[in-house]
Amino acid sequence: MVGKIKAMVGLTFIAFILVLSACSNSTSNETSSKVEAQSKGSKEVVVNIGVQGKTGILPYAREKQYFEKAFEKEGVKVTWNEFASGPPHFEALASGRLDFGAVGGTPVIAGQSGNVDFKAIAVLSDGKKGNSIIVPKGSSIKEIADLKGKKIGVAKGSSAYHFLYMALDRGGLKDSDIEIIQLQPDEARPALDNGSIDAWSIWEPYATTAVFQTGAKVLVTGEDLNINAPSFLIARTEFTETHPDLTVLFLKTYEEVQQHFVADIDGVSKEIAEAQKVDVEIIQSVLKNSEPILSPTTDDFAKAHQEQADFLYSVGGIDRELDTSKVIENKFVDEAVGK
Repeated sequence: MVGKIKAMVGLTFIAFILVLSACSNSTSNETSSKVEAQSKGSKEVVVNIGVQGKTGILPYAREKQYFEKAFEKEGVKVTWNEFASGPPHFEALASGRLDFGAVGGTPVIAGQSGNVDFKAIAVLSDGKKGNSIIVPKGSSIKEIADLKGKKIGVAKGSSAYHFLYMALDRGGLKDSDIEIIQLQPDEARPALDNGSIDAWSIWEPYATTAVFQTGAKVLVTGEDLNINAPSFLIARTEFTETHPDLTVLFLKTYEEVQQHFVADIDGVSKEIAEAQKVDVEIIQSVLKNSEPILSPTTDDFAKAHQEQADFLYSVGGIDRELDTSKVIENKFVDEAVGK
């Protein structure tokens, strides 16, 4: 896929990567000073966790204070930082304002390209059901080829961004066939509802919520196209080096919440539905589509992630080839889950 599509992907990612590089370079000394102060005991240790959305494991853990209870025993304070999507996590990591987060593979690639000092410490989803392209109720769009001449909303640099381009590539669309509209989820949903865009490439829970609430239709999912695009738990490298025990504790606590999700999806769905004041069927569907896991980055996951980076390089999304294994670190999750 070349021409207009290639240029749009390239400009978007390169602009984002330049921001990350600037953040990383300008704050490295400040971050090092903060970590050094914490390690010497001159400052209270604080764990900063990023969260997005309202229905995933981290939002649920935040509501139930799982991490607060676990880290309190170690004399450590937990703070939460809200983000609309994955890319802003890396700006926060680069500036030392974030220690842990959960993001899709595409932001991980952009973060590595931007020289952010972080590690992907576990896989939390294979991504096959997590991303989809949806169209509004009554749309004439029935297959990928029908997107020709249409406006498609997507959050730049997100996992859904990469998924969209993979789907377009699979559908054989040419450079002049589509118009990409850069929108965050809270902007894209109204745009889809009022007809400003014809389709939306998005992740859960937004896709399922739109389907239930407005009668939107799923055009295609990662599972339909057999696109394995793992999502990751990420961590600031300096934090993991200074506090390896707390990094393992973070993963153990995440696994505790994840196991509770899997064992009692109906019960968890009811809790989240009541808290968010939405129909329980929506939450049940979202959680079942999410299929959470906590896994080391296996050979299969590593291969899929590398292929994603290679694809983005081929379309100009990143300006250099990456060895994605450089940011993958399995030792903490191996210890946390006993593998």
